Amino acid sequence: MYNTVFFDLDGTLTDPAIGITNSVAHALKKWGIEVGVRSELYKFIGPPLVDSFCKYYGFSREDGELSVKYYREYFADKGLFENSVYEGVPEMLSELKKRGKRLIVATSKPELFSEKILKHFELDKYFDFLAGATMDSSRVKKADVIAHALKSCGITDLSSVVMVGDREHDVLGAAHFGIDSIGVLYGYGNRAELEAAGATYIAPEVADILKFIE
Repeated sequence: MYNTVFFDLDGTLTDPAIGITNSVAHALKKWGIEVGVRSELYKFIGPPLVDSFCKYYGFSREDGELSVKYYREYFADKGLFENSVYEGVPEMLSELKKRGKRLIVATSKPELFSEKILKHFELDKYFDFLAGATMDSSRVKKADVIAHALKSCGITDLSSVVMVGDREHDVLGAAHFGIDSIGVLYGYGNRAELEAAGATYIAPEVADILKFIE
């Protein structure tokens, strides 16, 4: 019996592909890097941005953090709303609330942006708490975000919590605390990635999430 459900944001509640890739392309252009195919940047959806800039483009930590600042130049005004809610998400969240579940967003996206996105798409009404990253990157990894949510909400029974997300970072972040996870396949991860990370359950579609949360 899960009483509390943590949800990732990007790739789980909303599809942020256009906004994120436009923002990454904006940042890379500052370094003279042109991106030919948008799908090359889908790998930036989910993980902490600074880690991705360093991993995929060989930036130093300092240049990676500067790239995040460039990214936010575009994202803060335009990119965060170049986004869409996955079909069936509002209905799924509504049903979970009817079942008496406490819903919490746990995302590596900064809380400032996450709050604006949830309000813009009218998803904020379903959630009891939003746990996100800090703008200074002191809290950005999924395990740190989950720790913040657990502490802020006074959650001590970890067996009553389940994490829903589309990438290995969501699964591994939950596993750090011994929390079960539901890996979704409609986002930007895939079955192999999620199973390798140790996802407790796999949900191919939005509606399938309900099967694991009675």
